[in-house]
Amino acid sequence: MKVVGHATARVDGLALAKGKPVFADDLHLPGPLHLKILRSPTAHARIARIDATAALRLRGVAAVLTHEDFRPHLYTTAGQGYPEPSPRDTRILDERVRFVGDRVAFVAAESIETAERALGLIDVEYEQLPAVFDPEEALRGEVLLHEGKSGDPFLHDPDRNVASRISEEIGDVEQGLLAAKHVFEGRYSTPYVQHVHIEPHVALSWLDENERLVIRTATQVPFHVRRIVAEVLDFPVGRIRVIKPRIGGGFGGKQEIICEEVCAAVTLRTGRPARIEFTREEEFSASRSRHPQLVRFRAGLDEELRLTALDMEILQNSGAYGPHSLTVMSVTAAKTLALYRAPNLRIEARSVYTNLPPAGAYRGYGAPQGFFALECLLDEIATELDVDPIELRHRNYVREGDEVPIARRLGEGREGFPVKIRSSGMSECLEEGRRLIGWDELRTRASEARAATKSRGRSSGEAAGDTSGPLRRGVGMALAAQGSGIAGIDMGAAFLKMNEDASFNLCIGATDLGTGSDTALAQIAAEVLEVPVERILVYSSDTDLTPFDAGAYASSTTYVSGTAVHKAATRVREQILDAGRRLLSSAGVRLEGGRVVAREGGSMSLEEICTQTFYTAEQEQIMAAASHMSFHSPPPFNATFAEVEVDTETGFVRVLRIVSVTDAGRVINPRMAEGQAEGAIPQSLGMALSEFMVFGEGGEVLNRDLERYHIYTAIDMPEVVVRFVQTEEPTGPFGAKAVAEIPINGPAPAVVNAVYNACGVRIRELPLTPEKVLRGLES
Repeated sequence: MKVVGHATARVDGLALAKGKPVFADDLHLPGPLHLKILRSPTAHARIARIDATAALRLRGVAAVLTHEDFRPHLYTTAGQGYPEPSPRDTRILDERVRFVGDRVAFVAAESIETAERALGLIDVEYEQLPAVFDPEEALRGEVLLHEGKSGDPFLHDPDRNVASRISEEIGDVEQGLLAAKHVFEGRYSTPYVQHVHIEPHVALSWLDENERLVIRTATQVPFHVRRIVAEVLDFPVGRIRVIKPRIGGGFGGKQEIICEEVCAAVTLRTGRPARIEFTREEEFSASRSRHPQLVRFRAGLDEELRLTALDMEILQNSGAYGPHSLTVMSVTAAKTLALYRAPNLRIEARSVYTNLPPAGAYRGYGAPQGFFALECLLDEIATELDVDPIELRHRNYVREGDEVPIARRLGEGREGFPVKIRSSGMSECLEEGRRLIGWDELRTRASEARAATKSRGRSSGEAAGDTSGPLRRGVGMALAAQGSGIAGIDMGAAFLKMNEDASFNLCIGATDLGTGSDTALAQIAAEVLEVPVERILVYSSDTDLTPFDAGAYASSTTYVSGTAVHKAATRVREQILDAGRRLLSSAGVRLEGGRVVAREGGSMSLEEICTQTFYTAEQEQIMAAASHMSFHSPPPFNATFAEVEVDTETGFVRVLRIVSVTDAGRVINPRMAEGQAEGAIPQSLGMALSEFMVFGEGGEVLNRDLERYHIYTAIDMPEVVVRFVQTEEPTGPFGAKAVAEIPINGPAPAVVNAVYNACGVRIRELPLTPEKVLRGLES
């Protein structure tokens, strides 16, 4: 490989480094209207009366829109492929509000300050309704959020607040548990966690010279934005153009349509350009977060410590609406239950409405919740049975050639497709991680320190190396898997054309979130065409000018969109060679060093080939388009190891090292792949130790800023070691699998398991706070 597998510079790196105006809000529209949203101060109410007269009288206010200005059309804000497997339970503005922060009205004004003043002049009378915040309580149906909406195939039971439900079984789980020599059970929970991308939700809209609606937005799903805005506003798809510029982070939070339809509605109503930008407080209280889940596992093992059955229950808090509710649970179950070779599997899952902010897509998309539960349970099993946790996993993980039947049962809103493991570096991941972390030595030290402490009783000391002191070190690990796109659903397309200087325009619908996917796709094209990456000129994510792509989610871009690029580039390569055969009068030609070389010895440069085909010979454009949808979704695998230090006097946990080893097939760009892992690890550490949304008695988010919501920053980070084990995935471009989400799944359970190894405290509810550690030490 000349390009693939090498650390190529990003195609957009220079523009970003120079601070060029590449982001959504860097475009300055002439005289735009600035939009603000009036948000509900209460968790559940009907709008008995709304009067915008005073607001409209305020100088500089151009429009105030309420639920009376829109048709009562139900849709989902989830940016998913049609038909979206999420409940259609949302209106652009409703006469009923269901959480603190829900939309009540839109104000458009000449300045942000005027719009904010106008919000306070809208007179709203609320008829208060009872609210429910706990999903177990919501299941009783005493307070209903979406009653009367039955009939939607993806809305399971609105009269019991069940947005979505999954019930599947392979084999006979009860028999598998009965036949087991050992049976274990555990109950684990994860909280609301926010994406905290640097760039907030922001969108601009205007009418072009042909009165077509143009939306420039920070989104992961430009084609879904176009379709959903057209549906909500009853406006033709062909008269909408969506442009996705650079994005300042998304992580799934921008796989949602929650500001574009607002902006577009104002532009269509007033004829003027419009702009909306969420504040950081709005990001916390009114955008999306990771779904909180309560996960219960039962596991059976035989005498050889091989799994005989896994029984999984999920209770998921959907919040006030249900975007992604079914599919997040599907991924939670499908990824965790596919990792190990248990012949009997069962999943019972419900996603429940409550009067809290809606949850949605977040990197990992349900898998982090599931692997936290499963990998902590396996650590408990290893402890109880006195077996090395690595050895327990070696006996049970799936291997090359294995079928994964749960994948067929758990498609996203429809029947899935069978998955066969065609590539796996799991064993190498485990053993490389064991070596890099110093597993055997650290576990021995931790065991000796705990034994000494137990025989001596707790005492106070100061030196970290002194086992009589308060500091205890431990090591833990976790395995994880993910997928590469959604089998049978995700599709990407590419268009490639050649220029006279042997440069190539690559047009792709795929969305670069800052992950570097534009660069990776350019590398794939360059490798096929045997030219430097600099010759590939990438244009992406403009619904008018680039072909369709489902969007940047489900770790699909390299695997799905990359294969589309590979196909298109291969077709262009064949056209170049065909032209060379004609122009060189040779039946045997090859590409070599930027030239087409004839078997007989003559050659032509690519520049000459292109110029000749433009102006002489057949006078044609060398170009090709291709699309790709895969019935495969090969899982990447990961082993994550954590070394921690626990202060037994304060309960404070300090993560010292994280080792993350991943099998992502052939890595297209090693530097960017490392960046994916290094970006995922602090997000998982945050969920493990410091990040959780706190709600008041009325359902309001209390920690709505970065002073009170604590993400992992550079000063908090431990030493991070990232490695990749190369395998060859036969269904991926140049052997590649996905890498974007897999590294986020392992750090949280690895840290929790390391804390137990250090001090004997088992935490089953995230985040792992000092208070919980101290309670565990005292019990």
